[in-house]
Amino acid sequence: MIWWVVLLTVLPWGVKVPEQPEKGHADSAPERPMIWRKAAITTLISCVVWLGVLALVESGLISIRPE
Repeated sequence: MIWWVVLLTVLPWGVKVPEQPEKGHADSAPERPMIWRKAAITTLISCVVWLGVLALVESGLISIRPE
């Protein structure tokens, strides 16, 4: 879940739309989407966020178990 939320925030980074889009392409389609780079960035950020959540749960500040 964390990975998908981070991906949706990373996707718009660095998007440049062409001034003259090719016929048949959407006007908003990016020139170079850089999907692999964005997936790698998403994975790194997600790992940091997940480790933060894990630390909070393990410290007892946040409980995910019913009492």
